[in-house]
Amino acid sequence: MSELRAATRQSTARTGLVEFDGVRGTVSIPCTIADVSGTGARLKLDWSLAFPKEATLIFADGLRKTCRVAWQKRRLLGVAFADGVASLDEQALMMTEEEQALHRRHIGAQVRGAREARGYTESQMANLIGVSPDDVARAERGEISIPLHQLTHIADLLLVDLDSLVAGPASIELPPANDVELAAG
Repeated sequence: MSELRAATRQSTARTGLVEFDGVRGTVSIPCTIADVSGTGARLKLDWSLAFPKEATLIFADGLRKTCRVAWQKRRLLGVAFADGVASLDEQALMMTEEEQALHRRHIGAQVRGAREARGYTESQMANLIGVSPDDVARAERGEISIPLHQLTHIADLLLVDLDSLVAGPASIELPPANDVELAAG
C-alpha cells in the first residue's frame, strides 16, 4: 500500500460521496475528492467517527470505485482503488485531460528511470516488448499512453513492481503531450 500512497496525485477539488455498510444500513458521507490519480484518491470528509477499511467512492458523474483505506489522518483519507489502476475511460471521468497528461508523463518517467537503472537502451527495450524505439521514447516522455498489458510486461522485464511504475515517487515535470496508445511497431 505504501507504493500507492506515493502516487502522483493531481488537485481536483471535486465533490463525491463515500458509501459503506453501517450498523443501521448504508451510510453515505459527502466528501471532497481533493486529489486523484489512476490508483486512488485523497479525500476530505465531513465525518469524525470510525471509518471502515473498504468503501465505495462515488464521483459526481456516477462513477463508482471500490476503495481500500491506505491511511487516515483525522478527516483526511487516502484510498487506493481495490481493483488496481483505473481504466482509461474511468480516468477520463475522474481526471481532466491535463491531469491525465501529467499522469502519463509520470508513468513514462518511472519507466525511463527503471529502464536506465537496469542498463537498457530505448532500442533494447523496444525490441524486448515488440514496439519501435520511437514508441518507447514517446511513451517515456508521456506523449502516448502505455497499455496496462505492456506496463505489466515492462515491470517484469525490469524486475520492478507494477505499482512502482504507476504509483512510484513523483518525477520531474515534463512538457504537455498528446494522448495516443503505445502501438506495436
